[in-house]
Amino acid sequence: MTDSNRLEVGLPIGDEVDASPAKRPARTTLPGRLGRLTPLDPSAHGDALFEAMGGDAGNKLWAYLFEGPFPDRAAFDEHLRRIAASEDPLFFSIVDQTSGRAVGYASYMRIDPAHRVIEVGSILFTPLLQRTPLATEAMYLMARYVFDVLGYRRYEWKCNALNAPSRKAALRLGFTFEGIFRQHMIVKGRNRDTAWFSILDSEWPTRKANFEHWLDSSNFVPDGQQKVALTALTAGTHIPKSV
Repeated sequence: MTDSNRLEVGLPIGDEVDASPAKRPARTTLPGRLGRLTPLDPSAHGDALFEAMGGDAGNKLWAYLFEGPFPDRAAFDEHLRRIAASEDPLFFSIVDQTSGRAVGYASYMRIDPAHRVIEVGSILFTPLLQRTPLATEAMYLMARYVFDVLGYRRYEWKCNALNAPSRKAALRLGFTFEGIFRQHMIVKGRNRDTAWFSILDSEWPTRKANFEHWLDSSNFVPDGQQKVALTALTAGTHIPKSV
């Protein structure tokens, strides 16, 4: 039965959309006010990343990731070389503007230009990056590139359903919770139920305004404390005057 025949008998087949493909993300630099994302370079970023994730606190960073922790520097360097060469996932280092050192990394993954769907994942925030404005700016820069430059219509965030901080972060950043995929994966010999979140292109203008209002220097007092929380902007309990 053709689409036209389906329309004649009244069967729903979905709204017509622009079917042109999105662009693939490039190995490029995404500059911000607090830092920048740049293609992961083991020789340039390895020392800073290894130092920043050291100790017991660093080992905990790998609890919900597909790999790690690593027994020694050589194993970590091999990990960086492998992921830096990957096209999907495509990894970027998060570099602090003040120190010039890498403090984490993140990737675009499950890249599907035909359907204009892309995911942010394999996120490693070292203790130097966690709970900082730069961490939020990095996620904003990645989302802005996806929607404003590459033309995707769906941006996904997925995490282990047991990873409460990641689920909380997704909601704070404006992703919508869509449900749990039960027994979705086996990771490090353990079951993983996966929580799914997304932002759609139709939602991006509001999310973008929230990010930009929160990240503006006027939203922070001299000691660095925020005046308005991003969660308040996302929930709509505080409406920026410019919106």
